[in-house]
Amino acid sequence: MKKLSIPAAFDRITECWSPHIAAQVNNQEVRLAKIDGAFEWHAHQDADEAFFVVKGAFTMRFRDQDVEMSEGDFIVVPAGIEHMPVADEECWIMMIENADTVNTGDNQSERTKTDLPKL
Repeated sequence: MKKLSIPAAFDRITECWSPHIAAQVNNQEVRLAKIDGAFEWHAHQDADEAFFVVKGAFTMRFRDQDVEMSEGDFIVVPAGIEHMPVADEECWIMMIENADTVNTGDNQSERTKTDLPKL
């Protein structure tokens, strides 16, 4: 059994768009990330992805709409749906996703992160 302070965990994340594993639950990971600016369009073909705003705000862009996300908001992006998070200033998010989910989905780019650090 291990307790983790979520706010203190964010203090250990120094790079934006670099997810860290906070916990594992069955085949799911709870990931924390700081985001700032625009990510890239991507989709996760075989997995839903959940986002919870811990601090700040961001816009979850979809091809047909934008969803404004504020502190305390939660959204699930269904499998196969293209999306792009955009934050006007640093925002802290918690994500719940399959352990094998790659942050850039089916796209490989300089922002693709593998071997995520554990908090």
